[in-house]
Amino acid sequence: MRNPDDTTPGFGIYVHWPFCAAKCPYCDFNSHVRHTPPDQARYGAALARELAFMATLQPNRTVTSVFFGGGTPSLMEPQTVERVLDAIGNHWPLQDGLEISLEANPTSVDAGRFEGYRRAGVNRVSLGVQALNDRDLRFLGRLHTADEARAAIGLARAVFPRMSFDLIYARPDQEAAAWEAELGEAIALSADHLSLYQLTIEEGTPFYDLERRGKLSVPPSDHAATLYERTQAVTASHGLKVYEVSNYARPGFESRHNLTYWRSGTWAAVGPGAHGRLETNRGREAFSMIRNPEAWLESVEQGGHGLTERSTLTVEECRDEMLLMGLRLSEGLDLARLEAIGGPPLNEARLNVLMEEGFLKRSADQRLVATDTGRLVLNRVIEELTA
Repeated sequence: MRNPDDTTPGFGIYVHWPFCAAKCPYCDFNSHVRHTPPDQARYGAALARELAFMATLQPNRTVTSVFFGGGTPSLMEPQTVERVLDAIGNHWPLQDGLEISLEANPTSVDAGRFEGYRRAGVNRVSLGVQALNDRDLRFLGRLHTADEARAAIGLARAVFPRMSFDLIYARPDQEAAAWEAELGEAIALSADHLSLYQLTIEEGTPFYDLERRGKLSVPPSDHAATLYERTQAVTASHGLKVYEVSNYARPGFESRHNLTYWRSGTWAAVGPGAHGRLETNRGREAFSMIRNPEAWLESVEQGGHGLTERSTLTVEECRDEMLLMGLRLSEGLDLARLEAIGGPPLNEARLNVLMEEGFLKRSADQRLVATDTGRLVLNRVIEELTA
């Protein structure tokens, strides 16, 4: 369990497993369906080799979290996960109580690997449940049923010290009362951490094409805002604090790895399409890996890494990233850290207007915090601050 008073950004490792059994129609992540299962030994060896490359760029850092994301990491064999974790331990010192998270789908096949992941070292699992009724699961293109999800949640609670699961709301024709009931069941099933995302239509997805053809309609913004407000009320009444726009947890059960992102920490990222941020002798650098799994694999086997883009961020880019990420957090943005980056100060006149209109506030410890109203229109608030 994380110390709730620890607000240091940390240093994380992100491992991307790009393969899925099926592509969900709302998903714009770097995920791929392959009819022939990938060679786990080759991909495990490649991930280990790319970690060695990353360690040359960021040596002697203590790892505070590891996150296996995707794609569907629960398609990885436990031996592959263990191989990756061994490689991480070979290159960096590990913090006591290191958080090691793995995303999983709640099908019976994926859940059958839980014990193996736990033996490998995983101590936190994040389940992609998305809905707790079969109709909406079919709409979202999920391969599991609601009963399978409930069973997987129960198994995860028995196997792992910490677990979380995701739900998507603002689905077509979703009424507030139905969402409240579903959310209440979710809290009863998993009372420590929930990730609750509003359905968004992303360009390049099947849902985007359906919406353009008039065959899919999501709730209007005012109804979506009502669902968000109900979400805040229901979670708060059950003791789950909203610590980030879409994430709710009891104190000490927040996702340590995701806090590293939101607090503008650093993380090494490996795997097809992975993105990382490191502090090197060049400054704060952004790293991106080749997206196509087979091309990434070939590049790593031939040259030791699948790096496709590496750039040093400007002062303005660093400030914008810190604003964008920090204002997502309920704890807000540390203004001293923002000022330490350099560059021009925030526009005080614009800042005062946003505070007077109830979108932002200053905390007693000099943090800039988005209010509940401000989080509803956070992108617009940030645009105003960076204009």
